Amino acid sequence: MTHRLLHIDSSIQGEQSVSRRLTARAAAAWRAAHSGGEVVYRDLGSAPLPHIDADTGLARMLPPDAHTPAQAASWALTEELVGEIRDADAVLLGLPLYNFGAPSTVKAWVDHLIAPGLSVDLATHTGLLGGRDLLVVVSRGGGYGAGTPKEGWDHAEQWLPHGLSLTGLEPRFVVAELTMANTNPAMAELKPLAAESLAAAERALDAAWEPQVAVV
Repeated sequence: MTHRLLHIDSSIQGEQSVSRRLTARAAAAWRAAHSGGEVVYRDLGSAPLPHIDADTGLARMLPPDAHTPAQAASWALTEELVGEIRDADAVLLGLPLYNFGAPSTVKAWVDHLIAPGLSVDLATHTGLLGGRDLLVVVSRGGGYGAGTPKEGWDHAEQWLPHGLSLTGLEPRFVVAELTMANTNPAMAELKPLAAESLAAAERALDAAWEPQVAVV
């Protein structure tokens, strides 16, 4: 059986992106753990998905034979996006924190995934995409941990499990924070903590795909 990873980036920072560097590292670790595996890549930062709007949103609430052309096109994209997950054993998502929340492109991706009959069972309302490993790499420019002035302000990591809950996907997170310490003079004294956070994230990603050893 060929293993498949769906690798998704969403940062708009290009080569300067911490989340992109970390997801690339995680993808390399996945390849090392799955010889001959296939990686499917989607870049929400450079090729954003269309947001659900008044012309397309009802595509998820109407039977296909009642779709307008715009709704039919939107539904076809949803089928493609759900299919990418259904065909994957694991999903890797880069999730930078923008203005205390997820990039709007990630929200659009999640909105497309909430599709009755494709990702949610119509009769039982249970998710149909569970059983896949969803690894989310979070990068945060500041510090949002316990006891910090902005504790609880990271609404991206808090929101994503709820946003995906209907599909059955359950994310696990690796976080690197204080990523702006090297470029923001006001954060210069935080550089050591930023380096520690980044190194911890790198170690976690290097081990993210290692087989779990049962404790007996």
